[in-house]
Amino acid sequence: MASVESDQEVFARWERLIQFRLLADSQEPTRTVPEQVAAQVGDRIIGGALAPGARIGEQELADEFAISRGPVREAIRILEREGLVQVLPRRGAVVTSLSAQELRELFEIRAGLVEIALRKVMGAGVPPELLAITRAGVARLEALAELPEGGDAYAETTYRLIQIGAHFAGNERLRRMVVALSLQSLRYSKLGLASVARRQRSVKLWRQALQALERGDVERTLWLARQRSQESADEAARRLAEPSGGS
Repeated sequence: MASVESDQEVFARWERLIQFRLLADSQEPTRTVPEQVAAQVGDRIIGGALAPGARIGEQELADEFAISRGPVREAIRILEREGLVQVLPRRGAVVTSLSAQELRELFEIRAGLVEIALRKVMGAGVPPELLAITRAGVARLEALAELPEGGDAYAETTYRLIQIGAHFAGNERLRRMVVALSLQSLRYSKLGLASVARRQRSVKLWRQALQALERGDVERTLWLARQRSQESADEAARRLAEPSGGS
């Protein structure tokens, strides 16, 4: 007789599939040299090792990876396409640094895509597997919400839940768009969820969303998702506006 997975086991299985990495959907051995460089530099940006506004030097990367500047330029174009880098006149490539307004716009777009995904999922009936994942994910968030240094892990867990939900929508293009916006905005979500008070408020909304999801209450689930996104964007924008830039 096959054993039945617990909610935590289902979540752990899916968690291993969700990576906060550029080009995570492609197999590493098949990546081109520019893609390999872009993936590694992308890891540094997403992980915070390269701060917003940091310069991306072509020659420095060429020296580091022992390649010519041609593949480096192509890698920078990939990073620019994914919204992690921008190329400025006379300055070259720098890590994107969003204004408060740009941040709000990014979160608004992502929230709209998440709403489309949720409507598709709930319109077809929420799969029991997704309910199990969400229950386990919310339990994880409840623990992380109370930890003084739990902000980064909390933000990453919310993004795993969002990406998994997008997968269940059954639209691959939509899923990829959600992933791309997740990578662009994760740094700012960590900023917006840095305090215990903010995470306590966020997890309250997640608990309510889980209850609405279990009831099949589409409009309530969508409202709560929008509210979470709005509040995170507001807090991240507020901290960006501080003289220290939220640090």
